[in-house]
Formats: sequence, structure tokens, C-alpha cells
Amino acid sequence: MQSSFDLDGRVALVTGGSSGLGRAMAEALAAAGARVVVAARRRQALEKSVASIEAQGGQAAALVVDLADAESLEHAANRAAEPFGAVTILVNAAGVNLRQPIEEVDLASWQLTLQLHLAAPFFLSRALVPGMREQGYGRIINLASLQSQRAFPDSAPYGAGKGGIVQLTRAMAEAWSRHGINANAIAPGFFPTELTAPVFNDPASVEALAGRTAIGRNGTMEDIAGPTVFLASPASGYVTGQTLYVDGGFTAK
Repeated sequence: MQSSFDLDGRVALVTGGSSGLGRAMAEALAAAGARVVVAARRRQALEKSVASIEAQGGQAAALVVDLADAESLEHAANRAAEPFGAVTILVNAAGVNLRQPIEEVDLASWQLTLQLHLAAPFFLSRALVPGMREQGYGRIINLASLQSQRAFPDSAPYGAGKGGIVQLTRAMAEAWSRHGINANAIAPGFFPTELTAPVFNDPASVEALAGRTAIGRNGTMEDIAGPTVFLASPASGYVTGQTLYVDGGFTAK
């Protein structure tokens, strides 16, 4: 079975690869043999991700891009192929949660959140699909959330985006899977990242959330590696349009 999970020779683009789950997913793909392009706004953080991957024996390159700029996405897709060749694995991990009370959400914050969580994954994926079709292989992994199916306080735009990405993943699968391009989503539970820092800075909240899982703990970065490699690899050849909850059983309990 080992060859079914081997990503040697594949090229992956990971948005949001400068920190958090995006960085952990990039490191997992590189450890499985993929050459990884990490994309985000902050060059210094990207360079740290690249250095971390290279220190573990992987190959990586940085792509500085503002995914909130809709006009930059097609250009970013073209630039992503420059370091290693055609991208056949795309991880859409970039995101933001402004945590505003619903009465305080303004148009700018709404548009930014939906741009990052829906428009960027859609237009970036669509720009990369022709290259995937030429290669006869494609894997798109979107980032969903616990909020894809339940509401949390002060997160209306975020929840709307994460609800939408589940349906967008199905639409991508319907459109492109017949060409060997599978689209799936991972919905993480609570992991310690920049986005969840307000939660993890409160020990009582951390303990309470862990108690709401079936496993009895919150996620670690190691927990995201296996699902990422599976959905990026030939092993997931008959899996498409699905959302995999990597949440310790939070949604099952």
C-alpha cells in the first residue's frame, strides 16, 4: 500500500502555508515526497515554512501573494508552476476569522472573509485545473470547519464561508472528477493556530472544548498530516466531493 500514498514527483500549492494548519499540511505533503509551494502574504513567515520543510529533507518554495486581491489569483496560479512545474495538488488553507458580533459586521469585513474562503479557492482551483487535466491527475483539498454545520458566536461571515466551501467542494467534484481531478474538504476541530489563539489563550475554554470531543483532547498538528496525505494521494482515487471531519469526534458527540 505504500506506493498508494507516495507523492514523489507531485507538485503541491498550499495557500496559507506560512502558519497554522496550512504550514502543517505543507510539511506533511513534503514529507510524503511532494515538492511544495507555500503561498501567503508574509514573506518572512513563508521563508520560515520553507526552511522548516527543507530542514526535514523536503523541497519547498515561497510564493508571496495577497489572496484577498481577486485580480492576482490567475497570475498566482501561473507563478506557482515556476519553481517545480505544473501543480497537481492544491490545498486551499488560507483564511481569516475577524470574530465580530453580528451587529458589527460591515461590508468590508464580509467581503474579505468571503473572498478568502470562497472566491480564492474557486478561482485559484479553476486556474489550475487545465494543468491538472494535462497531467491526468489532480487533487483539491479545501478547508471546511466545525462551523460548516453549526453556528458559533461572533463568526457569521466565517460560518457562511465555511458552510459554502462544503457545497463548493461538491460542485468542484461534479465538474472535474471525471477528468481525474478529485475535490474534497477537511473540516478541522479545535487546533492551536493563529485563528484560534483567542480560544487557546483561555485554559478553561481549552479544557471545556477537549471535553466536548469523543477522544477527550483538542487537535495537534500531527493529527492533520495523515488526512492531508490521504486526500492528496492516489489512495483517495475513488473519494471525491466529501468533507472529512478531523475533530476528535466533536461533531459526533
